[in-house]
Amino acid sequence: MTETFSRWDAAGQLRTREDTRLYLEARADEDPGNGSLIRAALNDVARVGNMAGLAREA
Repeated sequence: MTETFSRWDAAGQLRTREDTRLYLEARADEDPGNGSLIRAALNDVARVGNMAGLAREA
């Protein structure tokens, strides 16, 4: 029997502002110091909402 895997997408798990806040905090804590995880997390958050809406809130 062969196992198949699908790519996990964090954006599918971010349903509330609290989910998003906790996700961003966790990624910031885990970041190795070069900002790579923070950039990836911000990309995920931008995909969940629309980029224009995120820009208006910022």
